[in-house]
Amino acid sequence: MLFKYCNCGLSVAVVLFGLCARFNAVAEGEEKFRVEGRALVYGVRTEEWTPLAHVLLDGEEHVGFVRLDGSFTVNDVPSGSYVLHIVSPVYRFEPVRVDITATGKMRARRVNYIKTSEVIQLPYPIQMRCTGQHSYFTKRDTWGWSDFFMNPVVLMMVLPLLIILFLPKLINMNDPGMRREMEQSMNMLNPSPELPDVSELMTKFFAPPKSQGKSGTHRGHRGSGPRRR
Repeated sequence: MLFKYCNCGLSVAVVLFGLCARFNAVAEGEEKFRVEGRALVYGVRTEEWTPLAHVLLDGEEHVGFVRLDGSFTVNDVPSGSYVLHIVSPVYRFEPVRVDITATGKMRARRVNYIKTSEVIQLPYPIQMRCTGQHSYFTKRDTWGWSDFFMNPVVLMMVLPLLIILFLPKLINMNDPGMRREMEQSMNMLNPSPELPDVSELMTKFFAPPKSQGKSGTHRGHRGSGPRRR
């Protein structure tokens, strides 16, 4: 009985070994390709940033490095669809999707995670352009005049002042109907008899000044008469 179980285990091990060998042979027989491109940072020499940059294809499955002239190569890449990233601690690059056919034909296109069916083809070899620098810190807020004028306390002080200044120009206070309506509304706001009448204050404030021409002429005429001795 023990010999029978040993023969079964040996046969299973031989079958598994054969399957692994077959899979390795298929994997070794699969043709692999090379992805090439160039990274550009305008206004900066390539020697300043390329030593710290590297290329990631399909995450960290395939890794490459950027040369001093900005070019890069990722070797031993099988056919398929991959997303290529350039990782740099200072500069930021947009990712590019690379499609490799079984015959080795390359196609680069823009990455669009929202509309995956939309294809915007890019030239190959890939041209990776810098889109800016990484921002690791939040920019400190600075004080400006807009912050002063948008302060709620300032608005509460300025808006009533503007209303008092521009209300007489917008409303004709010489109209008796308008004046009567304002007096009624002010009387509603002043129910206590001990407080001064708000309607009278508003009428005196908005009423035009009276002319003093007649009183001046009478005084001049009276003073010009002959004196008695």
